[in-house]
Amino acid sequence: MLLERRHGDMVRADGGSAANELIVTGGHVGTHVDALAHVSHDGRVHGGAPAASLQSHNGFSALGIDTFTPYVGRAVLLDVARLHGVATLPAGHEVTADELRAAERDSAPVRAGDAVLVGTGWSRHWHDPDTFVGATDGAPGPGEDAAHWLVERGVRVAGGETIAFERIAPGRGHATLPVHRILLVEEGIHIVETMRLNELADAGATEFLLVLAPLPLVGATGAPARPLAVVDRG
Repeated sequence: MLLERRHGDMVRADGGSAANELIVTGGHVGTHVDALAHVSHDGRVHGGAPAASLQSHNGFSALGIDTFTPYVGRAVLLDVARLHGVATLPAGHEVTADELRAAERDSAPVRAGDAVLVGTGWSRHWHDPDTFVGATDGAPGPGEDAAHWLVERGVRVAGGETIAFERIAPGRGHATLPVHRILLVEEGIHIVETMRLNELADAGATEFLLVLAPLPLVGATGAPARPLAVVDRG
């Protein structure tokens, strides 16, 4: 962010002044939603269209983040870290379908059309970039069988705390992203990444109203969002 006009650069006749900024960002920076155009497999995106036929310097003519209908609905937090009695799962831990089932028993039942957020505690590393990114030691996240479990439950949106909604193996980086393939390419399920879930986990929130509206950037492969959880504190 750059402050391109400061107070005092231009002063109106009545003494008023205004400041403005210029913001430059990527679509996958901070908390963000992945569009279906974000990932392809064997050259094809969700629905089977060749990615090359949809992309240009202007972005994507279909499946961009502008086609994401804002989500206002029920969300369930499946706190896998709590399941193991820890604040944060170890780096490189693979969240399994069995763990999600067990976390669901401790949380609230997942219903078709819900948003499901997988708690790993990783957002507690928010201010430690080297650890958070996981380039060396990896990061915890769902594996393939967990992704298939989410598909079977009919979720509309899946979210987590890490940069990639995947188990990232130590030293592997984003070499392969099978969960992205399953959810985005094969099933058309949007992903929310880099969420701050630790406060919800600490509050013991298990189900709540989630408001999720990424910036509708036309043709973009993703966009920043500020998710809001409306929690019944009673």
